[in-house]
Amino acid sequence: MKEFNTTAVCTPSDNYMVDISERVEKIKVLVNAGKYFTINRARQYGKTTTLGALELALLRKYHVLSLDFQGISNASFKSEEAFVKAFSRMIIRKAVSISIPQNIVANLKEIISRKEEKAVLDELFDILLEWCAESTNPIVMIIDEVDSATNNQVFLDFLAQLRFHYLERQKYTGYKTFQSVILAGVTDVKHLKGKIRPDDDHKLNSPWNIAADFDIDMSLSEDGIKGMLDEYETDHHTGMDTAYMASLIWNQTSGYPFLVSRICQLIDERVCKTIPLSEAWTKTGFNEAIRMILAESNTLFQTLTKNLKQYPQLKAAIHNILMEGTKLTYNADQDDIAQMQMYGLIKNDHNTVRVANRIFETRLYNLFMSEAELKSNVFYNNSELEKNRFIQNGKLNMAAIFSGFIKTYNQVFGPLEERFKEKDGRELFLLYLKPIINGTGNYYIEAQTRDQTRTDVIVDYLGEQYIIELKIWRGPRYNADGEKQISEYLDYFGLNIGYMLSFNFNKEKHQGIKEVEINGKILIEATL
Repeated sequence: MKEFNTTAVCTPSDNYMVDISERVEKIKVLVNAGKYFTINRARQYGKTTTLGALELALLRKYHVLSLDFQGISNASFKSEEAFVKAFSRMIIRKAVSISIPQNIVANLKEIISRKEEKAVLDELFDILLEWCAESTNPIVMIIDEVDSATNNQVFLDFLAQLRFHYLERQKYTGYKTFQSVILAGVTDVKHLKGKIRPDDDHKLNSPWNIAADFDIDMSLSEDGIKGMLDEYETDHHTGMDTAYMASLIWNQTSGYPFLVSRICQLIDERVCKTIPLSEAWTKTGFNEAIRMILAESNTLFQTLTKNLKQYPQLKAAIHNILMEGTKLTYNADQDDIAQMQMYGLIKNDHNTVRVANRIFETRLYNLFMSEAELKSNVFYNNSELEKNRFIQNGKLNMAAIFSGFIKTYNQVFGPLEERFKEKDGRELFLLYLKPIINGTGNYYIEAQTRDQTRTDVIVDYLGEQYIIELKIWRGPRYNADGEKQISEYLDYFGLNIGYMLSFNFNKEKHQGIKEVEINGKILIEATL
């Protein structure tokens, strides 16, 4: 029986996976055109799985030399001779799966066995070019996990050799070299410079500036996710609405392959043990899987946190984006932005920096909330102590939560003052809300309404959804517009009750909670 896989290469025979044949066909177009290129995507973004499928698709027309730099130790990148010998050994090991002429194998073995004379890159490439000339089919070289090599000069020299022979092929008809070279990893090799030693003042052009742009979308589409769930449904007969479940999964993950597979894996392996199978593949089971994934420490989230520590300026910028609704213009030449996009944390959304998906957003909110708790746990303690008052018959009493928040704020901070910023209200309310739903529910911020004027917090708690608008009071007319907007938002979610929390600086304001009816919807409005 197939299973969902998040730890290794996915194969259609063993794993439930999205059909990536269309993606592979697009990559084949680049290979057929003789392009050299890099597939750089974040960790656990399906690169290795894609390369495996691509290799199988190319075998009818090409010989494929598929290598993995994880098979080369760090010591082998320290000198040209060590790298040449290690690279030669990797090729020889491939002789069991790819047709390599005996004279080529013998020449490579001779390099490896040398004691006195040093092995050098140009000699290695002479052997590789001889192989390309003798081969009955063009040769495609694929190298996975190139990140382990990118900080080493010998790797840049290796790229320079590939570039030289690529250019020679462009100049001379009949010049035989690799049909295509594909480098895969997180690092965008195309932007590496020709000199990386710290004592070199000058920078040369990238030795990989011959590479074609690789703009093929590697994320998983909603239709693709549905196809995977259709296959699962055929095997398990859960009665799920596969289109609806695919929509839920895509909206939280934006098609990030690991997150898609992990949510499905959690539902299949863990949620199904706590609730019936038919219920597990509904929104109830989905919300439980989201709660689980947000609570776990997996390698993807560990990498995310590590990268944030390496780029404190962008961490601060993301904090402002999420907490204040500020906009950061996307600029590919800004190093922090380019690096964080490379690591999959952010995306370019119409020239604006956005966090890549809702799961990452919520994970970041939780991180920022935890950091705020370390500074001051007054709000956390107050809401934790009164938690039982806020939950009645398994449902959140949002009016009581508003009341408790207003009371606690007044006790701790006193009257609302003009120096109060929008972000203060957002951060403090989420800090107050978090321990109430912690361990049972989850929340996310609606990106389309998060700006300097309003934020919609969407809370999922035991199968119930709560839409909460947070905003600064800017007068009755603006408030009426907000009421209309949230009533329309409730229509979209199929809900009849919504919530609004306003931060009002007027001295004569009426502080408290009221209930109003707008277009047949009930709004619980609180004013601080």
